[in-house]
Amino acid sequence: MTVNATTPVTSPAASTSSSAPSGATQGLGYNDFLTLLMAEMKNQDPTQPMDPSQMVSQLATVSEVGQAVQSNTTLASLLTATSLSQAEQLIGRTVTSADGSTSGEVASVSVGSAGAVATLTSGGTVSLANGASVQ
Repeated sequence: MTVNATTPVTSPAASTSSSAPSGATQGLGYNDFLTLLMAEMKNQDPTQPMDPSQMVSQLATVSEVGQAVQSNTTLASLLTATSLSQAEQLIGRTVTSADGSTSGEVASVSVGSAGAVATLTSGGTVSLANGASVQ
């Protein structure tokens, strides 16, 4: 019986660009992990199948990764809710940007991936993530 060689499985997250910031962390996501596990199962040598104890170990790892992903999603939601709760207390107050170039009364606040941003009644914006003074 002849077993053909398999092609390597690559993941989009595994290929990194040389222009990535030095502090950036690269890693496999949950879907990448499942893809690799399925590729391993599909391409295993039929004359030497995977050891059942290894299979159980890998399935347990899949479960752990899934729980970690769910925990991270929940924590991100909690952080956003906490940021919004703290930021809403700034509405109606006067803020000044960290460099002192923008100042005014806060009309609204939004929270995004870059942090909280206050929109002033004058139409300007002040990033609260970089530090701002509140009067």
